[in-house]
Amino acid sequence: MNTLEIKQELHQFIEDGDDQFVRMFYEMAKAYVVQGKKDRMITEGEEDVSHGRTYPLEEARKMVKGQ
Repeated sequence: MNTLEIKQELHQFIEDGDDQFVRMFYEMAKAYVVQGKKDRMITEGEEDVSHGRTYPLEEARKMVKGQ
């Protein structure tokens, strides 16, 4: 089954699903997207550290406080 076919079937599952199914599917998809964003942020942070793009602790604290 190719990606287009899977998407079409997923759309049909949503159309046919009851309220509980749609809510569970939504929460699962949302969690997947959020985790992907977190994973990318971690990877970017690791790259920053490995390339020396860091701040001293006091400077970082000021940045967090918005000063």
